[in-house]
Amino acid sequence: MRKVLFLLTAFMVVNAQAQQKLQSPSEFLGYELGSKFTRHHRVVEYYKHVAEVLPNVEVFQYGETYEGRPLIYAIATSPENFKNIEQIRLDNLRRAGLAEGKPATRVPIIWLSYNVHGNEANSTEASMLTLYELVNPANAKTQSWLNQSVVVLDPCINPDGRDRYANFVNQYGNAEPNSNPDAKEHREPWPRGRSNHYLFDLNRDWAWESQIESKHRLKLYNQWLPQVHVDFHEQGYNNPYYFAPAAEPYHEVITNWQREFQTIIGKNNAKYFDEKGWLYFTKERFDLFYPSYGDSYPVFNGGIGMTYEQGGQVGVTITTEFGDPLTLKDRLTHHHTSGLSTVEMGVVHANKLLDEFEKYFRDNINNGYGTYKTYVIKGDNQRDKLDRLMKWMDTHQIRYGHVASARPAKGFDYQTQTVSNFNLATNDIVISTHQPKGRFVTTLFEPQGKLSDSVTYDITAWNLMYAYDLKAFAVAEKIVPSKNVEAKTVTAATNSAAYAYVASYESMTDAQFLAALLRKNVRVRYASQAFSVQGKSFNAGSLIITRRNNEHLASFDQLVTELAKAHGRTLHAATTGLVDSGKDFGSSEVNYIRAPKVAVLFGDQTFSLSAGEVWHFLEQELHYPGTLIGTDYFANVDLSKYDVLIAPEGSYSFNEKVMSKISSWISSGGKLILIGNAIEPFAGEKSFAGIRRYANEDEERSAEKRMEAERELEGPIRYADAERKQISSYVSGAIYKINMDNSHPLGFGMNNHYFSLKTGELRYALLKDGWNVGYIKGNAKPVQGFAGYKVNKEFSNSVLFGVEPIGRGEIVYLVDNPLFRSFWENGKLLFSNALFMAGN
Repeated sequence: MRKVLFLLTAFMVVNAQAQQKLQSPSEFLGYELGSKFTRHHRVVEYYKHVAEVLPNVEVFQYGETYEGRPLIYAIATSPENFKNIEQIRLDNLRRAGLAEGKPATRVPIIWLSYNVHGNEANSTEASMLTLYELVNPANAKTQSWLNQSVVVLDPCINPDGRDRYANFVNQYGNAEPNSNPDAKEHREPWPRGRSNHYLFDLNRDWAWESQIESKHRLKLYNQWLPQVHVDFHEQGYNNPYYFAPAAEPYHEVITNWQREFQTIIGKNNAKYFDEKGWLYFTKERFDLFYPSYGDSYPVFNGGIGMTYEQGGQVGVTITTEFGDPLTLKDRLTHHHTSGLSTVEMGVVHANKLLDEFEKYFRDNINNGYGTYKTYVIKGDNQRDKLDRLMKWMDTHQIRYGHVASARPAKGFDYQTQTVSNFNLATNDIVISTHQPKGRFVTTLFEPQGKLSDSVTYDITAWNLMYAYDLKAFAVAEKIVPSKNVEAKTVTAATNSAAYAYVASYESMTDAQFLAALLRKNVRVRYASQAFSVQGKSFNAGSLIITRRNNEHLASFDQLVTELAKAHGRTLHAATTGLVDSGKDFGSSEVNYIRAPKVAVLFGDQTFSLSAGEVWHFLEQELHYPGTLIGTDYFANVDLSKYDVLIAPEGSYSFNEKVMSKISSWISSGGKLILIGNAIEPFAGEKSFAGIRRYANEDEERSAEKRMEAERELEGPIRYADAERKQISSYVSGAIYKINMDNSHPLGFGMNNHYFSLKTGELRYALLKDGWNVGYIKGNAKPVQGFAGYKVNKEFSNSVLFGVEPIGRGEIVYLVDNPLFRSFWENGKLLFSNALFMAGN
């Protein structure tokens, strides 16, 4: 009894000390929370302060941003749970079938993520208040929640973007906050704070994890797999608060329980908002279809994922269109309230959450999901693509392997969009939906997603079989792989007798190898036609590295082979330049690849996301240098210093003098790469006469007449139906199978077709005086995703990827953005071709 009393007294002393030492955010920061934006390092300091004074909080760093800022998360729970925290985590993975053994604990994990968009900055402020209220020993209610749960708080997913925003507002904000929307603090300059260092939208990157922040976060997330995840956002300041349940369409893999709990959460949030008279809405705008959001990714991985949106994206205070003041303190208070409401419901429904979570994964393992139970990727001649896909699947804990013996099979052929017989070989990659991540597998690979509503918030197609252009099949039969995939071997031995080293050029990894060679001043050629030498066959585009012209390299053989090994490339050491078939290595058809000096337009005339995609691709994917040139001073730049100029998507306003300058530079040998609507200023220009929306006036009149006839047939449109009528002219991120001229350098390494992700309605007629490398001939219809019937008619007989010679130079037209969100793997090779191959 004395021991019990002693322990109780000791606990009360520790508790009292904690209360004395624990500071509120306002006390710690030295200003009232909500009176200004807190810079990231101060947020980190506050989190560490709380962890230092309380036994029920731990703070960890899980990574670092591109700009060197720490990525942290806090775990808040009871001291007793902390003693078993590793078992609680492993037990959660055991429920999911991702760890061995049976769970012995029953503690739900609730994860709160803040500030994925840097300029939606109130949520990080809210996170500090939420942490304080949650762990404050004086709050008996929240202490009881922590006894029954583990709460993870990530205060800022995007520190680089947030500090960009916070620094701007703190720099230009008035001493007395100005609520006038015209005030400078409410008008962010390009590129704004929404995105990360490379200007990526991290809320679209959960599944693709192209960015360092996403890579770190997804590794951590899959180590915990929470039952509940909330992603806190801001929307336009005239909007009220949004919380779950989400809007339609819900993806078909989402369970009834996941839908039901969204409503449970929504009702509890509504209770607290009703008490305060705060406006809110639900079931509108924000759907659960696209798999790469902070709400949808958790849902497809067994949890309850939700987006909460507060009106804001402005400075410290603003006056709405209704004349109401909206302060930073208001906004963080709303997020704080919904955050605690979510934790409360996670605890109240803990048993149901855990049972349904376990059932979700058990059903995946036992039953699979959907029409197709197995996805088979042929292992022949596409190992580079498979290696990159397997590495990606590993990060998401998707299981795959080989079968022990070959046999006949039947399935949907992604290349032809038909059901056909094929031979299941022992080197094929087999991905079964009978695994813990089965529903996620279905979401990524299903041939056609089912849309319950065609009005969506984002793209409606993302299939990775098309993104990687894989020879693959969707099979209705359950096939579970029984063998692991072994690492491939690389042969790249030096040979001092080599006349030339030859390497295939068929993948993004080959393009990286080429970039590395050029950076080391290795002179490289490519074969414009297929050839064979000493019994080995090579396709057009293959790289030929001759000893001749590389005499300047003291260790030629060692350098080439070391770079080949570093990139996993197999080299053929040809001892002769006399080929068995095709063109000899000294032929004029074997073209020298000049290492291009690359410039990228960058600034307020470009769309920041597109500019960031190019920047990130050059630096982080291709590892090739490029100079970012601001659109505000581009007119004064000497273009003769550059061989390639890339214009990302944007809204350009080039005057006649600048257009003439660009035209002269191209004619003198420059290469202009235009992405998406960057083509618009050049379409129909006299100096750039090749590309037009319509081939001639007859085609344009025909299109106008067709649209007029359709409007007459439709008749007057009801106001309530206007949005759904409009989508008949839109494409919501759909995939099209297009013709590809892979004999042209822009098409090297490709098949004779290409699966293109169209995210807009841009349409240009087939080039008359240029090369239509990627094009739609005849009627257009997507192989996956939604596109209105009117826009499909417009896409017929149009160019998507083309090259137009002008003087000694050329323009490369990329109507569809091949670098979109950095997950369209085959598009990366296409873009590399535009840089290195086209025009040589």
